[in-house]
Amino acid sequence: MNGWKVAFLLLIAIIITTVVVFVIWITSPSEKTIIPEPQAASEGNVLTVKTTKKDFEGIANSYIREAINIQPMPVVLSVEEQILLTTELTIFSTKLPVIMKFDPVVEPDGNLRLVQTGVEVGPLEIDPKYVLNLLKDSVELPKWMIVRPEEEDVYIDLSRIPMKSNVKVKAKEFNLEKDEITLEILVPTN
Repeated sequence: MNGWKVAFLLLIAIIITTVVVFVIWITSPSEKTIIPEPQAASEGNVLTVKTTKKDFEGIANSYIREAINIQPMPVVLSVEEQILLTTELTIFSTKLPVIMKFDPVVEPDGNLRLVQTGVEVGPLEIDPKYVLNLLKDSVELPKWMIVRPEEEDVYIDLSRIPMKSNVKVKAKEFNLEKDEITLEILVPTN
């Protein structure tokens, strides 16, 4: 057999193996992600802050940038009619833009759950669960951003965001249609 034919068949086998491994990796079920108990708030004074989508977007991206400490930032949060997480995935040396769409849900403990409503991965149609799995495995997010592919959401543990003077934040209201976001800030009295 000709050496070129052997090399060609070997190359085809490597490409097929790579595609199969990638498909198995992307479709494999992820481990169940457990949300830690919210940190108990100490005694203090409560300050209620009303903000806009644009201001919240800026604050959130500042905290993500500080926690990740990587330039350029691998994930960007945008607030429009929905909350958008934008990132890029590199597949076979091709960069694909990824836009994940979420509806915010304020949890009773004051944390925020982003329920995925849609996803855009370049021209590809991929199940949102798989994209969240890729995000969880390939992008280093802050510890207070918990990606849960099985639940198709991202849990934002506001009680674990490191803030100066032990200040704690809770979400009270997230009404994106009216551009009203209400946060409660607990300032300790010690």
